[in-house]
Amino acid sequence: MEDSGAILCQISLLKDMLDQVNQEIEANIQITREIESEIVKCSEFEKAMAARESDLTKTLYVSHFEISSLLLLAHGSRNSVESLDKQLAGLRMKRDETLKRINDTQEEFVRQCLEFQRDIENTDDLRAVISEKEYLENEVCRLDKKNIMLKNSMQAFVEEILEDLHSCNCALQVEIEKGNQENKKLLQDIDNLKTMLLSTIIIEDDPW
Repeated sequence: MEDSGAILCQISLLKDMLDQVNQEIEANIQITREIESEIVKCSEFEKAMAARESDLTKTLYVSHFEISSLLLLAHGSRNSVESLDKQLAGLRMKRDETLKRINDTQEEFVRQCLEFQRDIENTDDLRAVISEKEYLENEVCRLDKKNIMLKNSMQAFVEEILEDLHSCNCALQVEIEKGNQENKKLLQDIDNLKTMLLSTIIIEDDPW
């Protein structure tokens, strides 16, 4: 009878131990399921981060291409400005030469008129010559006014071209600066993503 009681007691203890082992197994299974769920979440997060990094890399390449295009355009604009400066210098030189020829012609014309006036002072055609002289002087005055108007118009045209070129160059510089800032931001985002991926990998490798 005592042996049966001892056996029952031992069976009871073994049952309790078995129940405890089963509970621990269930707990471990639950922990394993939670770990697997976290692993799946980390894998999905890693895939999302990889896709994000790919998109950012593509955007970075596009930004590099746009910045290169803007730099080429700026270089071309500078070349255009230099070419226009040379053309304007040539126009100024031609204008100065034209004005000099006009002045020389006017002076020569006035000199010849004075000489002609002296030569015909004692002739019967003096009034006609004087009238012709006044007419020519008026023509000279009219030509001077046209010359001044042409000079002012050319100067305004040149200043307008230079102002437009300056505005274009300023706009290009702003676009290039904007592209550089976006490029820096993209590089910073990629670095942050890499840091997050490394942190995720470290967490996955942690055995709890």
